[in-house]
Amino acid sequence: MLKKLVVLTAVLTVLLTPMAARADHLDVIYIELQEGCSLPEYLAIIGDFNKWGTDYGYQAELAVPLQSDELGTMVWIGRSKNAEAFGRAWDAWRDAQMDSSSVPAQLQARFDQCQEPLTVRKGYDTY
Repeated sequence: MLKKLVVLTAVLTVLLTPMAARADHLDVIYIELQEGCSLPEYLAIIGDFNKWGTDYGYQAELAVPLQSDELGTMVWIGRSKNAEAFGRAWDAWRDAQMDSSSVPAQLQARFDQCQEPLTVRKGYDTY
């Protein structure tokens, strides 16, 4: 009887305890490089961006298509702990654009020289 009670308690505990919510945030941007900008050059910019993003809990990687109907389009996948952390990073990035000597403004200038204007940007929570 005690064994059944222990098992029942364990099952009820698992069923009635809310699962820990873990919702990473993905910042997804479709990227096309300008003519004359190489993949290694763009990856170097992302590497410098990730150095900046470390303080804000934001890191990016680039998905390069091997099989796609859009072989010229790569996908920027930015990751942060949650949407709130993404918002803090975005606010810092946006606000720093006012100062052309800031790291974000200098990075943005490099992105602008290397990539076509952004056409698609999406945000996701992952569980």
